[in-house]
Amino acid sequence: MTHSVPNRNWSYPTAIKFGVGRISELADHCKAVGLTKPLLVTDKALATLPITAAALDGLEAAGLGRAVFSQVDANPTEANMADGIAAYMAGGHDGIIGFGGGSALDLGKMIALMAHQKPGLTVWEMEDIGDWWTRADASKIIRTIAVPTTAGTGSEVGAAGVLTNSATHKKKIIWHPKLMPAVVICDPALCVGMPKFITAGTGMDALAHCLEAYCSPHYHPMAQGIALEGMRLVFENLPKVYANPNELDARAHMMSAAAMGAAAFQKGLGAIHSLSHPIGAVYGTHHGTTNGVVMPMVLDFNRPVIEALIERAAAYIGIAGGFDGFKSRIMALRAELNIPANLSEMGVDRNRLDELTEMAMEDPSCGGNPVVMTVQNTRALFDACM
Repeated sequence: MTHSVPNRNWSYPTAIKFGVGRISELADHCKAVGLTKPLLVTDKALATLPITAAALDGLEAAGLGRAVFSQVDANPTEANMADGIAAYMAGGHDGIIGFGGGSALDLGKMIALMAHQKPGLTVWEMEDIGDWWTRADASKIIRTIAVPTTAGTGSEVGAAGVLTNSATHKKKIIWHPKLMPAVVICDPALCVGMPKFITAGTGMDALAHCLEAYCSPHYHPMAQGIALEGMRLVFENLPKVYANPNELDARAHMMSAAAMGAAAFQKGLGAIHSLSHPIGAVYGTHHGTTNGVVMPMVLDFNRPVIEALIERAAAYIGIAGGFDGFKSRIMALRAELNIPANLSEMGVDRNRLDELTEMAMEDPSCGGNPVVMTVQNTRALFDACM
C-alpha cells in the first residue's frame, strides 16, 4: 500500500498526529499526557481485529497494560456508560483511549466525564443546553486520547458525545470543554479494513457535517471555509476508497474531511441531523447512512434559502450545473455507495412519523437549519423522505 500524504503534526482544535503508521506512537503519547494505566474503549467488532491487538501490544510493551472495554452499542446508551465506568474503576485506570468510530469515541468521553462525578449527578443533567456543563466538576474529568478508525463523525476533534436514552429512545448531545481529547492519532491505515457499508455510511456522515455547517445561517467564516474544502475532499475521495479500500492517499483525505466536518459544525447543523438522530435512536440505523438517505430531500427543503450558497460551493468543487448539478452529484454518489433511496427502505414506519417529528423538533440541530423548522414543514419533510 503506497501513499504520498506526508505525516504532519497539527494543533487544530487539539494536538493531532496525522499520518500512516502513527498508531505506533500511542504509548509515547499516553506517557506524554500522564497516562500510566489507560482503558482502551472500542466496539465489539473492533475488539477482535488485528489493528486493536497491535495497539494493545504496543501499550503492553511500554508497561501500560492492555485493558479493553468493548460493550459499546452502535448507538451507545447510559447502560453502556455505566458498564464502562464499572470496568474503569475495577481496573484502577487513570485515562481513556477511545479507539474506533464515533460510538466508541463518544462512549469513551462519557466514561471520562462521569466516572468521578459526585453521586446523584446524572449524565442527562449534562446535556448541551445553556450552561448545564458547569454542573460537572471539571477537575474530576479523566484525560482522553482519541484514535479514530473510521472517517465520519469527527468525534476525535470534538468536546461532545452523543448518548441514547434507552428509556425514551432519544439521542442527547453531552458537552463539556474538557472532553476535547488531549491527543488525536489519525492513522489512515487503520481505516483500510473497514467494511464497504461502513466506509460509505461514515463518508456520508462527514459530507453531512460539512454540508450542514456550510449552509448554517450562523456567522462563523472559519468554519465556513473548512466545511467547503471538506466537501471537496469527500466528493473527490469517497468514491475512491469505496472502490479500493487500500487507497491510502484517499483514506488520508477522508480522515481529514471527517475531522474538518466536526471542527466546522460548531457553526451549526440542521435538518439532516435533526431527522437522523430520532431515526437512529428508534430504529438503530447507522447514523451516517441515515444522513445520506435524507440529504437530497433536505437540500430541496432548504433550496429557497441556500441556492446561491450551493451554486458557489458547486463552482469551487468543480461541479457543473449549480444547485441542480450539486444535487445530482449527491444522488449519483448515493447510488455509487449503495445508500438506501428513502426511509421506507430503512424500515421506517409511516405510522410513527408524528412521533419522529416531535423528536426531531426537540433535537438541538433544528436551530442551525437555514429554513426555520416547524411541526408542519418537518412532518412534510419526513413524508418526502419516505
